[in-house]
Amino acid sequence: MKELVPVNQHVVLDLSDDNTEQVTSSGIIIPDTAKEKPSWARVVAVGNIENSEIAVNDLVVFKKYSGTEVEFEGKTYLLIPYADLLAKVVETESI
Repeated sequence: MKELVPVNQHVVLDLSDDNTEQVTSSGIIIPDTAKEKPSWARVVAVGNIENSEIAVNDLVVFKKYSGTEVEFEGKTYLLIPYADLLAKVVETESI
């Protein structure tokens, strides 16, 4: 079995989406090339980072033009420096 293991202070994010077609209210299909890529993703692996604030399966927000996209075993991943992560999505109780 193969897996992506980040080195140094890098993080692997899963960019795979559900590949559903987006259609406007008037019925126009929006092609993948015209869609804006999300700036958040799920963490798949974390490199050698001391006192990391994120863990595998966390949902994070990252800088828009950061990292390197790679195709691996049919999925799209983003290898990104830890410093380019901006926030972690956390659930809280409503007041």
